[in-house]
Amino acid sequence: MNNYKITKLANGITLATEKFECVNSFSLGFWFKVGSRDETSKTNGISHLVEHMFFKGTKKRSAKRISEEIESLGGYLNAFTTKEHTCYYGRGLKRNLQKTFEVLSDMIQNSLFPKKELMKEAQVVIDELKDMEDLPEELIFDKFETLIFKGNSLCLPIIGTEKNIAGFSRDDLLNYVKEKYNFNNLYIVASGNIEHLELIKLAEKYLSNSTTTIIGNKKFIYKRKTFKPKASKNLFVHKNIQQAHMIIGGPTYGYKHKERAVINLISNILGEGSSSRLFISLREQNGITYQVNSFMNSFSDTSSFGIYISTNNNSLPKAKKIIENEFEKIKTKTVSQKELKRAKEYIKGHLLMSLESTSNRMMRIGTSLLYMNRIKSVEESIKEIEKVTPEDILNYSKKLLSKKNLSYVIINSKNIFNEK
Repeated sequence: MNNYKITKLANGITLATEKFECVNSFSLGFWFKVGSRDETSKTNGISHLVEHMFFKGTKKRSAKRISEEIESLGGYLNAFTTKEHTCYYGRGLKRNLQKTFEVLSDMIQNSLFPKKELMKEAQVVIDELKDMEDLPEELIFDKFETLIFKGNSLCLPIIGTEKNIAGFSRDDLLNYVKEKYNFNNLYIVASGNIEHLELIKLAEKYLSNSTTTIIGNKKFIYKRKTFKPKASKNLFVHKNIQQAHMIIGGPTYGYKHKERAVINLISNILGEGSSSRLFISLREQNGITYQVNSFMNSFSDTSSFGIYISTNNNSLPKAKKIIENEFEKIKTKTVSQKELKRAKEYIKGHLLMSLESTSNRMMRIGTSLLYMNRIKSVEESIKEIEKVTPEDILNYSKKLLSKKNLSYVIINSKNIFNEK
């Protein structure tokens, strides 16, 4: 039985809870449906920098006091920015829900964004950017989505550019918040040993559409351009490194698409877990890679799907050929019922085990609300997985893994694209 409750408050806030009585804690998230997809090349990185600055002090709390008030109660606060939303969240014991709610409410309404702190935090983010550029296993995913989503704001990296980060002023940030942060764009989600009515009372007490707060009063109008796939391309990034890093993949169905479960199973069969085809063929049989995995990063209207590997420079051409051969096999030969069942049980098992965490449950509810305007039940997700047939895997593999849909990104000291 699902214990979901959703209320749309008079001030525009959507509030959702899931009561989970077997714990003595809660996870609480303040979600705004805005991210790097809502930026331009000139404002790229501002969503992420704004997220950082919300922790740097309010009218009544210093940055130190924000963290101390929650951590002294055994809880914690954090946040993350994606391409399509930003979430500020806290976790704590049941008795400390009001304090956590009040601190998060204070942050999103009364942050000061002091110039001195902005200068320091901009440098912190630039250091974060440079760290990522030194880690090819992280950098390659940004390069991949920049390539396959070219022409759409989805191609913009969440962290932004050094020039932009260093150039944002306090007014830039405040104007951005005023435009894109408002109560019609706020989803408050909680999971754990909490009461829905209590959360409503807290929202009514601590959140108000006052002209004295930094968030806006006008409804944010989305101007997101729908992604339309283009011809596949390849990208080589030269770095003097020992290992070669490669992604092969392309765009596919978005979060709301009914056939997303099929792609998820194809991804699992190919590269998730030590019993996947590519783990066995690349690592167990040929011993030419330590890291191999598939991924699917989903957005409202599309997803990025791919296979990521790292290997030594000399083995890269062989690894590339093995992956292409496995793609050909799954496109031309029907998967066995046994292998498909293993993949289904793997996905269902991970889904069900994730529900033992209130944080995971809160994240799942928040994502479902933002993308589908409802809470998708676990039972519904499992039914979608169960109904997938071997014929579905075959038919959708042909579309997903067609040569015209696949792009290659390689970070290496040697460009194999130039080899005959």
